[in-house]
Amino acid sequence: MTCGTDEGQDPGRDHDVTATDAMFTCLLEDSAEELYDQAPCGYLSTMMDGTIAKINGTLLEWLGLERHQVVGRMRFTDLLTVGGKLYHETHFAPMLQMKGEISGIALDIRAADKQRIPVLVTSKVKAGDAGEPLLIRTTVFDARERRAYEMELLRGRQAAEEARRQAEADRARLQEALAVLQQNLLPAELPVIPGLEAGSYYHTASPDLLGGDFYDLFPLDTDRWAFFLGDVCGKGPQAAAVTSLTRYTLRAAALHDPDPVTVLTTLNAVLHERYTSGDPRYCTAIFGTLHREGDLARVHLASGGHPSALIQRADGGADFLPTPGGMLIGVLPHAQFTAARTELHPGDTLLLYTDGLTEARIGPDRDLYGEDALRAFTAGKPPAGPQALVTALTGLLAGFGDGLDDDTALLALGVPAPLPTSFPTLANEDKT
Repeated sequence: MTCGTDEGQDPGRDHDVTATDAMFTCLLEDSAEELYDQAPCGYLSTMMDGTIAKINGTLLEWLGLERHQVVGRMRFTDLLTVGGKLYHETHFAPMLQMKGEISGIALDIRAADKQRIPVLVTSKVKAGDAGEPLLIRTTVFDARERRAYEMELLRGRQAAEEARRQAEADRARLQEALAVLQQNLLPAELPVIPGLEAGSYYHTASPDLLGGDFYDLFPLDTDRWAFFLGDVCGKGPQAAAVTSLTRYTLRAAALHDPDPVTVLTTLNAVLHERYTSGDPRYCTAIFGTLHREGDLARVHLASGGHPSALIQRADGGADFLPTPGGMLIGVLPHAQFTAARTELHPGDTLLLYTDGLTEARIGPDRDLYGEDALRAFTAGKPPAGPQALVTALTGLLAGFGDGLDDDTALLALGVPAPLPTSFPTLANEDKT
């Protein structure tokens, strides 16, 4: 075996290497002056007062000027726009004098045809052997494409901002319209009932959606009042339509026959007939009548699939008024509803609520709040009447935060407690 043989070498490879070497040699034969004058960026050198001493062909081409028009006749600031001149005098020149160099400064130069050309400028001071400044060398990069890109980004950002503002304005108008519609589904205010007290509250979980909770209180005759509270399945315009139909049906049925079971039976027939085909709709509700007799109020109510009413007694106790077996309203052609009776004595309060309250999520484990917690909360509050209980529950709802994700309606009715007996003052005792 002989080492160093030329056998196996590729003649074509040697040819490619030779051609590549020749190409680089040709490139390297470009003179430094040619490389300077035809560089892909602008070059110029100025005296310390800014007078242009040297400029390359690339920058002259951008400016649309001849060399003899510029060298020795113009200063660097003469190439700039008015805003560029101000920036050069107030920032660029002082920083260059202090640091000896400055880089990447965005300026606009003005061509002979008045066209503005955005550029990025880098300048450096050349010093002599003794450290004295001799001239300023400046590199100018064409930034037109970059400026166009920045302007496109700016237009996109402005368009997005305008779209955001428009969306916010549209949402505000939508929320305003929904708030008006929601108010039309509820009584503007509760009527004043002689010898009784009433309180209500409605919590909207989302200002962007119409809720399906409802309540009302209205007179049947001089001695009797009707009340109801319920919750329609779903949200949005369809649920609002069902809510409106439900409210007016309950009112009309109560004026014809105020028996609570009869009223709910009528509502069930109306909803089932209206929504028996297509998109099924149903609701839960409690309907009742209240009759004042002497110092107490007799309550007769019926429930259709709704959480039981809660009674806060004057002695500090609290318990539910059971209505088991009441069915959802509107699902079946014939539904069973459960009635119950009770009496409200002075200081007692009857509370009706929708399940947004008891189904709120609480704690780190997002547990249901539940009926037991509601009963304990109510029992822990002093029996100060319907409005005081509603105010306390309003604070409770606010404390749930994002755990309260459903609309909640509250309606409380009660007999005011007698005013405390006044005692004679010391002055009166002295007189006696």
